[in-house]
Amino acid sequence: MNICVISFDFWQYDGHIVEVLRKKGINAHHINLGAYQHKNIGARAKNALSKIFLKKNLKKQQRQEFILEQLRKYGQQNQILVINPEQIDRSFHIEIKKYTDRYIAYLYDSLARNPAEHVLDLFDTVFSFDSNDCETHGFQLITNYNYLEEQTYQGNTTFDLVYLASFDDRLKLLYKITEKLTGLGRSYYYVIVGKKTWKKVFLGKGMSNRVYTRKRIKHEDIAAYYNKGKVLLDLVRNHQDGLSFRIFEAMALKKKVITDNRAIVDYDLYNPTNILVLQEDLSNLTSAFFETDYEELPAEVYNKYTLESWVNTVFELK
Repeated sequence: MNICVISFDFWQYDGHIVEVLRKKGINAHHINLGAYQHKNIGARAKNALSKIFLKKNLKKQQRQEFILEQLRKYGQQNQILVINPEQIDRSFHIEIKKYTDRYIAYLYDSLARNPAEHVLDLFDTVFSFDSNDCETHGFQLITNYNYLEEQTYQGNTTFDLVYLASFDDRLKLLYKITEKLTGLGRSYYYVIVGKKTWKKVFLGKGMSNRVYTRKRIKHEDIAAYYNKGKVLLDLVRNHQDGLSFRIFEAMALKKKVITDNRAIVDYDLYNPTNILVLQEDLSNLTSAFFETDYEELPAEVYNKYTLESWVNTVFELK
């Protein structure tokens, strides 16, 4: 069986899908648009001038042509999965679909954040992690997945709470939370990643628990980073109610979670000992949550959210 995954894999989650497929003996490939680079300095300069004067991003066009180049090399596929397909023009989707018997999409952003309605009719099956979108548009609901190996519980940690996220509007709530933690005498550590972090760099100067950087933490180092804290902080983006990867990373690492995602209480992985759902005024953020240990999930619940289970569902494998 031949399966290809196409995605813009900025945080390097999607490559794990291909790894699991290959372990099953499937001939699997990953076309990662996020890894595509200009061929030389001249091409980079040409694209910069095109964006300024012609309002046209040549790199986007070249990325899409790169997909077709790779598919011509890989040949006909039994299945092609496109993750967050709104980043590819409809005309290219039509050409890509010619290379497969089954064309699948997975949305791990809500349509409110990343509209994709202009291409979704081209897919045989559309999966989404957003329950509202599934109910409204008839998508198949599936969560993100636990890609990490299960670890044993580690009681000794450096910080009470750790947070890793992109630079965006969640910072306002983050600052309120960390201010309250300081008042409780609780320690925290966070890393904020993004091109606009230069606006906040001065806030982290001289502080060992706040980092603003353009350079993201390497994917293989994420587990070690999270293991610095007893509790992980999970803040959802606006117009989104699906479960982030942080929930599943916490599951594998046996970490408790503080989150503002109220939808999590509807999932069978929810355990109030492990997951604190914040009230808007943060009145339930107290020291008590930090003073209890993580409770193991039932094996059937844990296994339900593994990447192997996800792969079997999406690609209809046994």
